[in-house]
Amino acid sequence: MTIKLVVGGFTLNIISGYAPQAVLDEEVKRHFWEDLDEMVHCIPHTEKFFIGGDFSDNMGATSGGYDDMHGSFGFGDRNGGGMTKLDFARAFDLVVTNSSFLKKRKKLVTFRSLVGETQIVYLL
Repeated sequence: MTIKLVVGGFTLNIISGYAPQAVLDEEVKRHFWEDLDEMVHCIPHTEKFFIGGDFSDNMGATSGGYDDMHGSFGFGDRNGGGMTKLDFARAFDLVVTNSSFLKKRKKLVTFRSLVGETQIVYLL
């Protein structure tokens, strides 16, 4: 979903996404990232945008080679989907803002189950 706002002469696009769950087929995940890529490419360069949502994968606690977009205040271990999210951020010169400042653990973890806990909600 995208909402376009004009604020003080600037046009701001706010994109809300819900990525496929980590256990789903890789083809389904690839389709999500292709659709998001297409959506961002449709935004004129004169407009700003933010992407927020449940990305279903973990980008990890530290930047690990993604210093330009990951502030090293994440959670857990990075998985393949987390790398995809960081590669996407790099492609569009985005920053994962909620990795840029220290948070209490109860605010950092965005998904808990009997199996474990992780951070899956991000703002780019």
